[in-house]
Amino acid sequence: MARVFPSQSLRARLVTAFLAVSALSALITAALTFREGREAILQRTQATAVHDLRAQIDSLAPDLPFPPRTQDLQNFALQLDRAGGSRNWHTSVSYQDGPAVPEHPPDGRSVVTDALRTAVRRQNAPQFQRVDSGGRPWLAIGMPVTFAGSGHKPSGLDVYAEFSLNDERGDIDSLVTAAQSGVAPALALAVVPALFAARRVLRPVRRLRQAAEKITSGALDTRLPVTGHDELADLTRTFNVMAASLEKDDRELRRMEANARRFAADVSHELRTPLAAMSAVTGVLDEDADRLPSDTADAVRLISSETTKLTRLVADLMEVSRFDAGAAALHTDEVDLAVTVRKSLQARGWEDRVTADLPPGVRVRLDPRRMDVVIANLVGNALRHGGAPVHVLARVADDRLLIDVEDNGPGIDPDALPHVFDRFYKADAARTRSEGSGLGLAIARENVLLHHGTLTAANRPGGGAVFTVSLPLTAGEAGEES
Repeated sequence: MARVFPSQSLRARLVTAFLAVSALSALITAALTFREGREAILQRTQATAVHDLRAQIDSLAPDLPFPPRTQDLQNFALQLDRAGGSRNWHTSVSYQDGPAVPEHPPDGRSVVTDALRTAVRRQNAPQFQRVDSGGRPWLAIGMPVTFAGSGHKPSGLDVYAEFSLNDERGDIDSLVTAAQSGVAPALALAVVPALFAARRVLRPVRRLRQAAEKITSGALDTRLPVTGHDELADLTRTFNVMAASLEKDDRELRRMEANARRFAADVSHELRTPLAAMSAVTGVLDEDADRLPSDTADAVRLISSETTKLTRLVADLMEVSRFDAGAAALHTDEVDLAVTVRKSLQARGWEDRVTADLPPGVRVRLDPRRMDVVIANLVGNALRHGGAPVHVLARVADDRLLIDVEDNGPGIDPDALPHVFDRFYKADAARTRSEGSGLGLAIARENVLLHHGTLTAANRPGGGAVFTVSLPLTAGEAGEES
């Protein structure tokens, strides 16, 4: 399966965000350009048209008789139409709120609205209005005619001109096309700085990830060069400080752990010789205990029992120290599972207290001595802290060997379940003394792990505890290769 790093998705998000900002900027720029360009075109057209219309009115109005007749208004409008030139406007004239002359343009309905006429009469100043008619944009201009030399006194004559803005719309459409055409190249060009920016941002992040992976794999001396003075540089400095602190703490912990292991191993080793002598002496005293006074006999038996427990504790401590030092090794052999388990039970005289359901003919490669330790510790723990009868059940499922050790006791306190394999852990804090060393389950688990298996503890629905050993059928071969 291909490995996907977070930096890849972050790169995509950075590039996408950069392009989104670029696209938004391009669209806003295009919209503003379009709006300003459109207004500039329309304002220029409007100003030019008003100027031209005023110039023509100032040129032709002095020849108009007052008060004008309808025919005079008709001729005046015709002269203004002819003067429109390329703009091709159509004009109409009204006098003293009279009807417009001519009433309709040659090509249809006039776009001059009543609102425009009212505004011209009320304000006595040029007015204009942009309207849509027949699917085309139009500009309508209303301009009152004043008498010259009389302080712009109204003459009662109003001129209205209207013409199409199709040419201007074509110019505006060209602006839109140009803006749209510019967005795509802008986005295409934005990809290059987006990738460059994402690379600059993600390069130190990628280095941090690689350095973190090295530290995770155990290379605590990993450091990163610090360049720049930005937030990423501060993050790199913090990372280096963290790595240095981890390296220092790791050295101290390793030193303390090595001292603790060496101390336990040395103590256990030094105790072996005196314990061997004490065991020999207590063995002799046990044989003569029946001929001794009762108080002395009790003391001898107590010393013998405690010496046996101490000897077992020292042996367990030495076994644990070998696991901690990585010196424990498997010596595997192909054995019959049922025979191996029964031998372990017979060697400790547990046949009457333990029932076994073992499938015949199941052969597996494992270390017989270590499996004997596992069975002995699990069954012994069930007999001491559980309840008889203890049942051992073995089966093969999904290419794994499963061995269950069940008892009929009260079960394990749920709060104690996560800790049952901890060294020297006691579920009952008030129980300061026990027959075992407190290391049996921990040693059993270590032996199972050495076979590349698992050991779990649980409570049965019907009551009692169950310990399950799960071993791969190739556990022995895997263990020999390790």
